[in-house]
Amino acid sequence: MDDLEALRQKRLKELQAQRARASDQDPEASAQASAQAAAAEQAAMERMLQQILDSEARERLTRIRMSRPELAEAVTRQLVTLAQQGRLARQLTDADLRTILSQVPSDGRDIKITRK
Repeated sequence: MDDLEALRQKRLKELQAQRARASDQDPEASAQASAQAAAAEQAAMERMLQQILDSEARERLTRIRMSRPELAEAVTRQLVTLAQQGRLARQLTDADLRTILSQVPSDGRDIKITRK
């Protein structure tokens, strides 16, 4: 995973240099370069998630991303950080992901249904 991180950092530096050159020339090119950088970073995170999550856990995270994108983003950042630090010894299963999700603090959003 260190190779992936090094490759990601190298690509990010290349994109930043390209963006700096483009911003001197054209503001539209600058916006395009920043969009490319964001897309490259997102793709790198997705590749890392494929390495650290099994298929069921990835499916669960995708479903969470559809309903609560802020929670999915927080969990994704946490998982990528753990993987980069080398604290994940194996692929995480769906049960492991559920445990992590239960430990993430809730945003206080409670749904109450009142029947009359």
